[in-house]
Amino acid sequence: MADVRAALSLLPRGAITGIGSLPHTQMELALQMALAVDVPYLPQLPAENPAELMVPAALEGLPGLDAGADGACTVDLGAWEAGRAELDARIDAAVRSGDASAFLPGVAAARALRPFLWEVRERKLAFAKAQLAGPATVRWSSRLSNGEPLSAHPGLDAQVFRLLLVRSLALVQAVRAGGATPLFYLDEPGLYALDTTDPAHLAVLTELRLLVSALRQQGALVGVHCCGNTRWSALLELGIDLLSFDVRLSLDAVLDEPRAVRRFLDQGGAFSLGLVPTDLGQEADPQELARAVETSFAAALSDRPEALRHFVATPACGLAMRTVLEAERIFAQLRAARSALMR
Repeated sequence: MADVRAALSLLPRGAITGIGSLPHTQMELALQMALAVDVPYLPQLPAENPAELMVPAALEGLPGLDAGADGACTVDLGAWEAGRAELDARIDAAVRSGDASAFLPGVAAARALRPFLWEVRERKLAFAKAQLAGPATVRWSSRLSNGEPLSAHPGLDAQVFRLLLVRSLALVQAVRAGGATPLFYLDEPGLYALDTTDPAHLAVLTELRLLVSALRQQGALVGVHCCGNTRWSALLELGIDLLSFDVRLSLDAVLDEPRAVRRFLDQGGAFSLGLVPTDLGQEADPQELARAVETSFAAALSDRPEALRHFVATPACGLAMRTVLEAERIFAQLRAARSALMR
């Protein structure tokens, strides 16, 4: 574990990457944007194909799955029961063999994946980023076709977690096979609803911790991304390498957990800062964005001037809902804000 985290120090300070989704309908142009950053990332293109929305993409191949055009997922219990044993056998085989490649997302769920992996290999990239919706978000947002939560059927709920595990492993293994160190983010916007007094939520955190550990054992630097406020101390204690969040929305809330933040930094963790807002019609001033970050860190961690020695810089999430030109402008603002923060 220590050796994996040491790779963080090899990232350029303030390395720019993306959250994942882009507004493009042309895969080649999306790939060009995703490769033009310090840590190239797998672009997801839901504007062209709703199957690339994060929850349907994560659940691809689950028997009985029905994904709506808005990304809402339901599972028909009868159809799932009919296909359950076959999927369990495939997952078991992947776990036993240590080869999860059979669970790589297909073209429908990730059109840019195979071209991206080709670029990782041909460009001999040192780092490359991929991402997948995490187990809390997927299971809390999906429903049985009768409207009940997935947790109403423990067998289905458990299989969904195992599917996400092997799909995450497949993506990490594919990036490593291309010669790059993977940055792998679990996208967990659903954790805004985390209740640490709820035993079921605590069980989900335990599973998330196990997933993080399994990915790190495969040589990945693992981040968790949450774009809403949550119990940040619980996330900082998951064993992750990177905590990803929207700076404008959540930086002060994160820093309001000083003991957990100090422990996270002492253990070699770093922040993945969503520096630039993606709200339509809001022009960001890169200098002001950088000053706000510096002010917050100075106020909360005055004794830790090295707290920003290592960080990753991203836009806030939501680029898929912008235009291509707006996405280009946001990345230009991000480069300027990152430069101002590193002065």
